[in-house]
Amino acid sequence: MKYSLKELNSFGVESYSSKLFLINSINDFYTIDYNIRQQEKIILGGGTNILLKSKFISIPIFKIQIQGIEICHEKDDEVLISVGAGVNWDEFVWWCVNKNFGGIENLVSIPGNVGSAPIQNIGAYGKEVNDVIDSCEGIFIKNLEKKTFKNPDCNFGYRSSIFKKELKNEFAITKVNFILKKNNHKIISNYSSVLSALKKRQISQPSIKDIAQIVKEIREKKLPDYNELGNAGSFFKNPVINNKKFERLCSRFDDIPYYEVNHNLIKIPAAWLIEMCGFKKTKFNNVGVHKNQSLVIINLGNARGIDIFSFSQRIKESVYKKFDILLVEEVTVI
Repeated sequence: MKYSLKELNSFGVESYSSKLFLINSINDFYTIDYNIRQQEKIILGGGTNILLKSKFISIPIFKIQIQGIEICHEKDDEVLISVGAGVNWDEFVWWCVNKNFGGIENLVSIPGNVGSAPIQNIGAYGKEVNDVIDSCEGIFIKNLEKKTFKNPDCNFGYRSSIFKKELKNEFAITKVNFILKKNNHKIISNYSSVLSALKKRQISQPSIKDIAQIVKEIREKKLPDYNELGNAGSFFKNPVINNKKFERLCSRFDDIPYYEVNHNLIKIPAAWLIEMCGFKKTKFNNVGVHKNQSLVIINLGNARGIDIFSFSQRIKESVYKKFDILLVEEVTVI
C-alpha cells in the first residue's frame, strides 16, 4: 500500500511511503515487526522541519502522535509538566501562558510538535527550550529499551542535541518533561523588535502573556503560515565564525550585521548573507525566498522536493563563494 506524505510535511511536497506507522502510545512500538525495527528509519514529528527530497521514501517512517499534558509536581515557585511528544508545540505554549507558567513564552508560534523541540533545541528571542527541559523519555526502536535522558545527558547545543546527532532516528522521544516558573518570572525582552512593541504599548513591566502576544505578532509579520505557503521556517542556521574570519569580512563589508557569542565567536545573520548574494525575492521552478525573511524558502505551488533542495544548494554555493562561509541546513533533508 502507498501512503501520501503531502499532508505530513509543511513544505506540502508530494512524497509517498509504503511503510508508515502511526504511533499513538509507546506500546505501539511493540506491535511492529522486529525486522522492520532493525532497518534504517525516519522518526517523524510535526513534519515542520523536514524536506522530503525524494518522490518515494522506501525506509520505514514512524509518525509520533502521542498526546497528553500532565502536571506531575508543584512547588510554590515552579511546576513539573509531562507532555506527549505528539502535542502541538504552540498549543502547549499557550496552555502554559494561560496558566501563568513562565519559561517558554518567547518560543510562541514555532511550528511543530513537543517531541521535536528538544531534538532541534528550538530557540527564539533570547530563549532556548533546553533552558526549561528537565528530561526526555522515550524508546530505542531497535531493541525496545526505554530510557529517560536528564537534561545534561541530552548534549544540547545551538539547534542541536544528542537526538539530532548520535541518536538520530534511533531513539524516539515519547514524552518531554518541563520545569516552568509559577511566579517571579524571568522576562526576556532585550530584542529590539520586542522592546519597540513594549514601548509602543506603554508597557514597562510586561507579563509573560504580553511577551507571548508580542512575539506572536512579530513572527506573523515575518514568517508565512505553512498552511498557506509551504515552508519549514528557517532553512539554514545562522553561522558562527571566529574573530579572525570576522575581521577579514569586515575589511570587505563594513556594514555586516553581527552578534557576539563570546570573546572569540561571532554570529552572522544568514538572511543578510543570502540577501547579499541577490536571492531576495528570487524564484525558480515554483520555489522562492520569502519577501519578509530571506532565511525562509517557500513552495510557490506544487514544487517538487528536489526543486526546493536544488534551490537551497544554489543559495549555499553562492554564500560560500562570496563570503567563504558554509551555511548549514537547519531543516532535515530526507
